[in-house]
Amino acid sequence: MSSEKQKDPDIRFRVGHEELTIRRRYETLGIVNDVLIGIWFIIGSVLFFDEDTSTLGAWMFFLGSIQLFVRPCIQLARRVHITRIGNRRREPSGGSRAG
Repeated sequence: MSSEKQKDPDIRFRVGHEELTIRRRYETLGIVNDVLIGIWFIIGSVLFFDEDTSTLGAWMFFLGSIQLFVRPCIQLARRVHITRIGNRRREPSGGSRAG
C-alpha cells in the first residue's frame, strides 16, 4: 500500500486547526468531474422548460458535453502519471545497462 501512496500522494490543505486530505487525487478529480456533469445537465434540463431560457440550457448541455470529454482525459493523465513514476524507478538499472 505504501507504493500506491507514492504513485498518488495525498494532498493536504490546512485551515487553522483543521486539515482537508484528498486521497487518490485522480479518482477524486474524476468524481468531482462526474458531479459537475450531473449539475450541468440538470440545470440545462430545467432551463429547457422555458423558451426564454432554452439558450442558457443549451450552454449547460454544452458544458456537460465538454466535461464528458474531460473524463477520459483525466483517466489517461492518471495512467501516464503512474507510468512516468514507474519509469523513474527503473532508471538506475536502465542507466547501468547503458553505461
